[in-house]
Amino acid sequence: MYVSHLALNDFRSYREQVVELAPGIVVFQGQNGRGKTNLVEAIAYLSTFSSHRVSSSSNLVRVDRDGEKQPGGAVVRVRVQEENRSVLLELEIARGRANRARLNRANVAPREILGKLRTVVFAPEDLELLRGDPAVRRRFLDEIITKLRPHFLGVRQDFERVLRQRGAVLKQFGRSGYPLSPEDEGVMEVWDRQLAGLSAQIVVNRLAVVQALQPLVANSYRQITDGDRLADVQYRTHLRTEQAADSPLTYGSLKVVEGRIEGNADEQVAELTLRYRERLAEIRSDELRRGINLEGAHRDDLAITLDGLPVRGFASHGEIWSSALMLRLAELELLRLDGDYPVLILDDVFAELDVSRRQGLLSQMKQVEQVLVTVAVEADVPQELHAQRISISRSGDGTSQVEVLVDE
Repeated sequence: MYVSHLALNDFRSYREQVVELAPGIVVFQGQNGRGKTNLVEAIAYLSTFSSHRVSSSSNLVRVDRDGEKQPGGAVVRVRVQEENRSVLLELEIARGRANRARLNRANVAPREILGKLRTVVFAPEDLELLRGDPAVRRRFLDEIITKLRPHFLGVRQDFERVLRQRGAVLKQFGRSGYPLSPEDEGVMEVWDRQLAGLSAQIVVNRLAVVQALQPLVANSYRQITDGDRLADVQYRTHLRTEQAADSPLTYGSLKVVEGRIEGNADEQVAELTLRYRERLAEIRSDELRRGINLEGAHRDDLAITLDGLPVRGFASHGEIWSSALMLRLAELELLRLDGDYPVLILDDVFAELDVSRRQGLLSQMKQVEQVLVTVAVEADVPQELHAQRISISRSGDGTSQVEVLVDE
């Protein structure tokens, strides 16, 4: 799989840009702030409808200078080549309204283009996977699931909506200071069922991904460091009930097979839903008093360890970089669809890697059909890389522009 053409309208710093990309390695070179990351961000956005840099899609729309008419949206078009097929994906990212999509020039729901392009992004922001809050690691898992199972995006969106609305109901009932009436209890039961059911679906899919990642993580860390430390990942659930205080979650209902999630998890989802509902009933008074959702899939975490010790708090700076790279390379292997690798995006990371980690990364790059690399200066590009090189600069009006320098 590779991207052969990219066209942008009013995306980030680009007013209008078309660039043809080669398979193999493509290097985008430009000083910081010139717009090189914006190019790869646009490609990656079509993979999950999320950015590794910002949380709001409105930030992706170009902002004109004062006094000029502001664009109402941005458009990203990519042509994806896969075996003997060519697919044209288009997404309009609109300010203040729903996004619109086209597949091979036909209007479709945005979710219909999810999964047509798979990408894995490794960027300095990935250090937050080891240093940051659990929400960063949950997002890592959920984005992998969305790439494997595109309709999971709808489950994630429903879950976020239920969290917001149930939280508002908790605040409303909690402020009254009175015991819940039978009618109020009925309202809470409705929200409990929704939160429990969606949490169960999310957790079961996360368990499948974590189980599939475990051997890949261990192998990736060995390849990067050429060392003997054992890397591991485990899913850590917040769920506890008085009836099943020590009952762990089990792997196995779903499996990742050849880049897809397969299996039937109805029984496990039903069991988990019941456990969540029991727990929500147990903590009802605490939730009302505090006005927040105290249980659900949003309270879980991914534990990342080296020789049994958590990377966060025990690892050196170099080990943290290795662990972040390890997670992305494991994801790369996991997302292989019928043997076809996703597009690998390396955003400004070579300057941060020492020689051994560079070599570990370079060995993995040889297996991938297309690797998109951003660098600030030519010295950051390993000499052994033979690549199409594209220079990124700024024009007089502040917008970015590209120039193909070398195609070796």
